[in-house]
Amino acid sequence: MELNDKLEILADAAKYDASCASSGAPKRGSEGQDGLGATTGMGICHSYTPDGRCVSLLKILLTNFCIYDCQYCINRRTSNVPRARFSVEEVVKLTHDFYIRNYIDGLFLSSGIIQSADYTMEQLVAVARQLREVHQFRGYIHLKTIPDADPLLIAEAGRWADRLSVNIELPTHDSVTRLAPEKNVHTIKLAMGSIRRKLDEKLEEPKAPSFAPAGQSTQMIVGADASDDHTILNTAETLYGSYKLKRVYYSAFSPIPHSPKSVPLAPPPLLREHRLYQADFLLRGYGFTAGELMPQSGNLALDVDPKLAWALDNREHFPLDLNRADETMIARVPGIGIRNAKRIVDLRRIRRIRWEDLSRLRCSMKKLAPFIVTADYKPAQGAASSHLLRRHLADAPEQMNLWPELQAA
Repeated sequence: MELNDKLEILADAAKYDASCASSGAPKRGSEGQDGLGATTGMGICHSYTPDGRCVSLLKILLTNFCIYDCQYCINRRTSNVPRARFSVEEVVKLTHDFYIRNYIDGLFLSSGIIQSADYTMEQLVAVARQLREVHQFRGYIHLKTIPDADPLLIAEAGRWADRLSVNIELPTHDSVTRLAPEKNVHTIKLAMGSIRRKLDEKLEEPKAPSFAPAGQSTQMIVGADASDDHTILNTAETLYGSYKLKRVYYSAFSPIPHSPKSVPLAPPPLLREHRLYQADFLLRGYGFTAGELMPQSGNLALDVDPKLAWALDNREHFPLDLNRADETMIARVPGIGIRNAKRIVDLRRIRRIRWEDLSRLRCSMKKLAPFIVTADYKPAQGAASSHLLRRHLADAPEQMNLWPELQAA
């Protein structure tokens, strides 16, 4: 098979893995020294900016052959898809050639399981090692970790890669057992734990060899099983606390041609994935707990974002006096982010906060209006019910197309 044909198959096969951003990578470059490539410490994503610039990773699988038969995966053993496999040298060549042509900023490499977990992990490590040692590649490298692989191989992967990830895929042990019978949640968490221990060792001994400086991440598929958002967020909270993950990524399940009856025939609403990302950001950055955002079983609201939903359900905290409240609580006001909460606290050391100050900070004035008090403003609708406020602040519904295929044409 020609290299271009392999690339077409294995790049397409990698599109279902969302956990490929590079936030947290250290700054590193080749200016004034041998080698090529650089990382900026900024997030790299495989997309186009509005002005047409491509900021991307080479996102591929080493192979889409797999000895596992995960029911939600298009590359499962029983799936009828074209198969291909790169050699180590081919991935190294593609990464090198694409970089010097300014097509990519780094490499995201995953793989189906071939022969064994150890053999597959050895191949992934060999790619990263050759790029770093032979070509002095200083760009970003993200390696997908095979959970059942020898811990020594995982340790070596962290030596060459900026980030490692171990995908848990599904939020409950029962779902993993049912839909991915060859996988083991205990083994996955052991791999996460070994990576965390290596990261902790590096923190305790700064002079130790570098190990995955951008940390580790994971991914959960949304809508492949019956797990609701309450379960997903509680699993994410546990993973953050136990393994110090940098990110949990959420990927809406995409129905696969000729998929088994054990998985749904229709995808979940994409807005559900978006709401989970918003809720996850509140867990990581705003001090919310999963229990606060989702006190009961069920899914996140689709008509309002999670912070607004929390504020509507906890009206006893509002309206909040911005001239007296602490910074953490100000950041919980809908329409005010962490950065603006800090700016408000800094500004009120000089003078009292007024309505126009919030407008100048470009806060979302419509959202915050019912929830705050300033020196010159108090909401007239402070006594309005949460139901009425929700109707007023909910996202506008989108008009559905009767014949979307004609719109696409």
